[in-house]
Amino acid sequence: MKNRFVSCASGIATTGLLQSSTAATLLMLSFVRKHPVALPCALAFVIGADIATTLVAKVLSFDLSWLSPALLVVGIIGHLAFQQGGRKRHIFSVLIGLGLMLLSLTLIREASAPLVHSETLPLIMAPLENDPVTAIAFAALLTWIIHSSLASVLLYAALASSNIIDIELGYLLVLGTNLGGAIITFAATHKQGLTARRVTTGNLFMRGTIVLALALAMDNVLPLFAQLGSDTTHQIVNMHIAFNILLGIVFLPCVQWIGAAMKKLYPKPKNQKPAEHDPVYLDEEALQTPVIALAAAARETLRMAEMVEDMLEQTIEMFKQNTDTMTRAIRRRDDTIDHLYRAIKHYLARLTQESLDPKEADRYLQILTFSTNLEHVGDIIDKSLIELARKKIKNGERFSEEGWHEIRNFHKQVLENMSLAQNLFLSEDPKLARQLIDSKKDIREAEQATSTQHFQRLREGLPETIATSSLHLDIIRDYRRINSYVSSVAYQIIENTARYANERRNH
Repeated sequence: MKNRFVSCASGIATTGLLQSSTAATLLMLSFVRKHPVALPCALAFVIGADIATTLVAKVLSFDLSWLSPALLVVGIIGHLAFQQGGRKRHIFSVLIGLGLMLLSLTLIREASAPLVHSETLPLIMAPLENDPVTAIAFAALLTWIIHSSLASVLLYAALASSNIIDIELGYLLVLGTNLGGAIITFAATHKQGLTARRVTTGNLFMRGTIVLALALAMDNVLPLFAQLGSDTTHQIVNMHIAFNILLGIVFLPCVQWIGAAMKKLYPKPKNQKPAEHDPVYLDEEALQTPVIALAAAARETLRMAEMVEDMLEQTIEMFKQNTDTMTRAIRRRDDTIDHLYRAIKHYLARLTQESLDPKEADRYLQILTFSTNLEHVGDIIDKSLIELARKKIKNGERFSEEGWHEIRNFHKQVLENMSLAQNLFLSEDPKLARQLIDSKKDIREAEQATSTQHFQRLREGLPETIATSSLHLDIIRDYRRINSYVSSVAYQIIENTARYANERRNH
């Protein structure tokens, strides 16, 4: 989506795969909400999606009844064969989805077949021929109810093939169908934020403008459309294609002006910055799709982990500086961590675990456990390390040079493991898991070594060591506890990997 032309091509390609401009637009908006792109490019994507759905209508006007069963058979077999196959399994899931979408269009056409022989339908359609506004409104409403402009066009083509509607009424119904397609995305995303409202309103404006212009010019344009096919059925499909190609020709060169107008219509609220403790990635609508909801929860957990890592990094400076300013800042960050943890926990609680497959259930547990452990790390920093720092400040104590060097090195090791744990949580790589477990052993040996050296300095009677003895040991103890919490994710991944390997061998 780097420029309007590439964005338009992306919309065509995505809709070609999904068979639905509505699905393509909703998918694009779900990404744009998290990763902002230029508004003109988003509008160009929608134009491309509108063009592509017309080409799909042309293809589906031919008999493709064999394609849906073929996609479903291949998709189901592959899905079962790669139950723990990650990306491969998702590819076969896509094939199942495409097969079901084609099947649904076929079912709509078959369900509407009895209308061809209905004695009532011609009586309903007859008044629409003399009332263009009602005809367009009727088609728009029917398209919104069906939730597919593609299915509506195919339905009208079937009615035209049985001479229930003529070319004039078909023209008006195609206009209404294209208007209804814009209403679908507008209604579905109007409450999903500023960007979604701007894009869907812009799409509604562009389609509405073309509908109005073609409706006013009906007497002049209709003879041209009558030459687009040998029969009414193909003429209606070709009208749908011509409408959206015209939409692209008229508005693709000026999407930047449409975008500017939408920004004025929906201005960005001034001085309204989201609070740090507000979740960024927890998408409420994603709860309907567990794999997407789990990905959202994982990203929010990683955001939480970055905050905890920042807190942990600041603790060493907190002990170095004899001021209370930094401790207050770290304590405020812990409040943010607590808010995020509650949000993640409640979000996961709303996922129905019965709808999760075994691998998704394992990921669910990983996210919940890791976020819980991060919250515990924040509490250790807030309730223990901060109190130790304040005690040091209050008593005016100083570490010995050797003791301070040991604390810094120990802290550095724990911080490296914190970063490694985040990479592991994201990748679920068994090699990283074993590396983190080995690092935990190094931490235990480092703790024993620093305790031995500390007691040696006590025997030597160093004044600083004597004054800060309990402080030194308590700090090392808390850092080790933090390391234990962040390292626990490695054991889950090693255990799951071993179980998956056993299951594959059994199959």
